[in-house]
Amino acid sequence: MTAGNMRSAEGFTLVEALIALLILSFGLLGTAAMQLKAMQGVHVSYQRSLATLMASDANERLWAELGEGDGTCPSRGRVQDQWLVNWSQALPGAATSSITQRGDCEYLITVTWDDDRFGPEGDISTLTYVARLPGKS
Repeated sequence: MTAGNMRSAEGFTLVEALIALLILSFGLLGTAAMQLKAMQGVHVSYQRSLATLMASDANERLWAELGEGDGTCPSRGRVQDQWLVNWSQALPGAATSSITQRGDCEYLITVTWDDDRFGPEGDISTLTYVARLPGKS
């Protein structure tokens, strides 16, 4: 190479290295954003699992009340009060959950919780579970 060509090539590898570093930085930012979304998904899954466990517990409490009684449908009020005392602190906003009687020994168990971790708007999530018991009304 002549001296004129060497001067025009000086600093070229430095520019290449800076461009490669910029591309690597964008890739790492994308990976960090993907990791954040994955962590949010895991948290939502955890809350949904707790809500399912909470609804299942309400169903078991209704069955226990049926077994302790004379075979008549249990009163939702007593079961709901005990259930909410146990579970209201497990999920944020779960204290608004309820058990509603819908006909002959059929209950609608609604678990409601607040998903405010992902934004200030306070998204409300609801899980609905239907329980049917073989009792007499």
